Amino acid sequence: MRLEFDNRFVNELPGDSSGHLQSRLTPGACWAAAHPTRVAKPRLIAYSREVAELLELKDEQIRSEEFLDAFSGNRLLPGMNPYAARYGGHQFGSWAGQLGDGRAISLGEVVNSRGQRWELQLKGAGATPYSRRADGRAVLRSSMREFLCSEAMHHLGIPTTRALSLIATGDQVVRDMFYDGNPTMEPGAIVCRVSGSFIRFGNFEILASYGERDLLEKLIEFTIDRDFPEIGQQSEDRFVTWFRTVCERTAKLVVEWLRVGFVHGVMNTDNMSILGLTIDYGPYGWVDNFDPNWTPNTTDADWRRYALANQPSIARWNLERLADALETVSPSRSILDEGLSHFDGTLQEQLSGMLTAKFGLARTEEEDASLIEEAFELMHRANVDMTEFFRSLANVKSQVPDLSLLKNAFYGESLYREHEAEFDAWLVRYCTRLSGQQDADETRRRRMNAVNPRFVLRNYLAQQAIDAAMQNDMSVLERLMEAARHPYIDDIPSDLTAKRPDWAIDKPGCSMLSCSS
Repeated sequence: MRLEFDNRFVNELPGDSSGHLQSRLTPGACWAAAHPTRVAKPRLIAYSREVAELLELKDEQIRSEEFLDAFSGNRLLPGMNPYAARYGGHQFGSWAGQLGDGRAISLGEVVNSRGQRWELQLKGAGATPYSRRADGRAVLRSSMREFLCSEAMHHLGIPTTRALSLIATGDQVVRDMFYDGNPTMEPGAIVCRVSGSFIRFGNFEILASYGERDLLEKLIEFTIDRDFPEIGQQSEDRFVTWFRTVCERTAKLVVEWLRVGFVHGVMNTDNMSILGLTIDYGPYGWVDNFDPNWTPNTTDADWRRYALANQPSIARWNLERLADALETVSPSRSILDEGLSHFDGTLQEQLSGMLTAKFGLARTEEEDASLIEEAFELMHRANVDMTEFFRSLANVKSQVPDLSLLKNAFYGESLYREHEAEFDAWLVRYCTRLSGQQDADETRRRRMNAVNPRFVLRNYLAQQAIDAAMQNDMSVLERLMEAARHPYIDDIPSDLTAKRPDWAIDKPGCSMLSCSS
């Protein structure tokens, strides 16, 4: 097995090459060398054939002992130059100082025959200088969730890092899942994450925090040159265009999350990709019964800083913190403020277009705002399932406001009866609005079903896959992967599209989760 490595990040940016793994500050460095720690008995659990194709790896190569050894961290392939990146971050609104890759080790950057660059990163491969008293390992449950969600998000059409492989280590890892002082032994695992870049807002923040202006300028130039080739070699407007692009991509990403009801859960600045990708899958979730204040993160249960509806404002707050860091080397603050204003404009434009599409409207009209707002208010009041509601709404006929078509979106007969009159009145308004459009019902249905998924990776489904995997049964994982590949089609097994069952409301892992991994 041969992969072509071209490791620009470590070759062009200064780092700490000592290889010492003790936790420490690394001023003046963008990275620190960190070799993976060997594992006892690696076993391939799953892999993404689509990501393998990106890397031009064949099935027999993925299933080889050479692959298993390399992607469990037990050996290095020629060209690999493993390291952990240094970055800082604002966590839950407060500056946390130096953070860095405490559980992730990048193996290097692969360039395929089409010239595409992909960084390979092992999460759970052992301690690094940034591990901060942790062991650098990851457990099977969190690794499975990241593997599944990375690929599910991609197939939903949402910008994301990818996942190549999921490997059980054969080692046990101690974790306190509930943070209640009762740690237990859990099976360990390693997921290979794949992205064009893992650079985050925090990579720039840490340099500004330490007053490392020359290195900050160097990182900016490197990032533009390697990760934003479309900007080209323009000189005067290069920085302006770059920050504006980062703001635009971030706005578009958050709107895509809202489109499918996804909540990231940990929108710290160290978890924000400079490429506008979904990155670092921790306590994420898809909203079941619509609630703008819902968060999947138990750590955020009291503040709900990162709740569903707060994600746009938090994205802007994070961009403001990035702008603060960049201001130390920017020609003027006004350049950065213009980029933030572009975020605002992009966000509103994208939100309007997204909601217009979700409701099957051919164009936006003045009265649509109140119609859409009322729908979400009713969904919240009646605990209506968001995914099921929009998928069912596509089946409504413009001339026949039949509320029974939406009944399955309600969590029980009593809720349906309690709110039936309100929804009936809304549906009459909605159908009246549809009747003024020129397209046929079937055309609208197809259009709505292209943006409103039939399948999303609900937390209880992921937990079922984890529970089965703990018994060495990977069949649920495989079924979820197959459903995730075609999330917009109707022909998906009903048990994978069902609303959250009652037993999953309070079951650990099926609604809210901790950051423990």
